[in-house]
Amino acid sequence: MEIKIGVRSVHRELVVETDLSAEEIETELRNALAAERGVFTIADTKGRRIIVPVAALGFVEIGEDETRPVGFGGTL
Repeated sequence: MEIKIGVRSVHRELVVETDLSAEEIETELRNALAAERGVFTIADTKGRRIIVPVAALGFVEIGEDETRPVGFGGTL
């Protein structure tokens, strides 16, 4: 699952590939937003942890896993 995290006052977004489902990511985000001075923490597929203070979050975009066609997809 790919997620994009926008951080306030930062021009580039963070792109994270994670093994969590969209529901798990949303739950983690809701918990972080509910906590006073919360932090949004997520682990990527390589085991690295990304920690963003909730006050600095601009947005979180949760992508859906989709199967991509293999090959050129055209008919001959």
